[in-house]
Amino acid sequence: MNRQPDYRSPWIDADLEMFRETARRFVAEEITPHLERFMKQQHVDRRAWDKAGELGLLLADIPEEYGGGGGTFAHVVTVMEELAYAGDYGFGLSVHSIACNYILHKGTEEQKRKYLPQMASGKMIGAIAMTEPNAGSDLQAVRTRAELRGDEYVINGSKIFISNGSMADLIVVVVKTDPAAGSKGMSLLLLETRDAPGFKVGRILDKLGQKSADTSELFFDNVRVPAANLLGGMEGQGFVQLMNELPYERTLCAASAIASAEAALRLTLDYTRERKAFGKQLFELQNTRFKLAEVKAQALVGRTFVDACIQRVVDGTMDPDSAAVAKLWTTEMLGKVADECLQLHGGYGYMMEYPIARLYADARVQRIYGGASEIMKEIIARALGRQI
Repeated sequence: MNRQPDYRSPWIDADLEMFRETARRFVAEEITPHLERFMKQQHVDRRAWDKAGELGLLLADIPEEYGGGGGTFAHVVTVMEELAYAGDYGFGLSVHSIACNYILHKGTEEQKRKYLPQMASGKMIGAIAMTEPNAGSDLQAVRTRAELRGDEYVINGSKIFISNGSMADLIVVVVKTDPAAGSKGMSLLLLETRDAPGFKVGRILDKLGQKSADTSELFFDNVRVPAANLLGGMEGQGFVQLMNELPYERTLCAASAIASAEAALRLTLDYTRERKAFGKQLFELQNTRFKLAEVKAQALVGRTFVDACIQRVVDGTMDPDSAAVAKLWTTEMLGKVADECLQLHGGYGYMMEYPIARLYADARVQRIYGGASEIMKEIIARALGRQI
């Protein structure tokens, strides 16, 4: 699967082209041949994480002094694109990268040196535990509690819809350290899951799409975490820490959505050139060509906008409002594109053996995770209100 054949993103250089080849080979050898099995077992094999670590794909934008690749956000996007072109949403690189960036940007020096090299190698898989059964986009409604007792925090509560949940070795857990302080009472704790008494992984959730992704329930029953694992070393900083990292996360969502739209276009072009109706290739029928022309226009417009956003993240100038716009527009566009492309496949498009059916199912959640479309609209509307 290729990107827009008649367009080159301005952030791509020779180094990124070589890096893309490495990522493409990794996906072709370690992901694609095993995708059906990964979907059945609901997680990607640990071997894939180890191999990605060997190739320098896991923490490509983390400085070399912490075991990373020393690249930029564009390197992470490149790997995410190759996964999307191959039709995989199970390899939890995005969440792993986001967790690592929390540690890089907000962690103490000791936390960075302890955890980032292990996460770069694949020895530690990262996750972020935010969502709870009664707290989704409204993070201030989080009930999971962490009480400081001596030199340890004791965590009680539960989380749901946690990507990389059952495989994670290190989880950034969103907790309330001061329930009476609202958003100022939130903190982030780094939980090492191996041999952690009271920590339990529930079921891997059966989802509509993204079947190979490990998405789990987590339970905390008097789980003890060293006080030294408070991210940044200060209580009450959790909400600010979360908000500061949202431009990274939501731009990554937008980049993945655009790559998925490009993949849908390529799949449908190939199918309509092979399939015949009324003695002609489907592509020769005007309705088919016009529909695909619309898809092409949407994907290319989205690509140029997201490329500008990617460059802004690389430059350190991306703001939360623009990231919300990118996330909203691209994921909503992807839903429409996936629907149009599935329709052009006819009855075959409804069969899960066809990649377009899986892409259609996989795309649906992109309007929900990372902040639902309705939340993105609220963020954008508030920004408009500040301009009046």
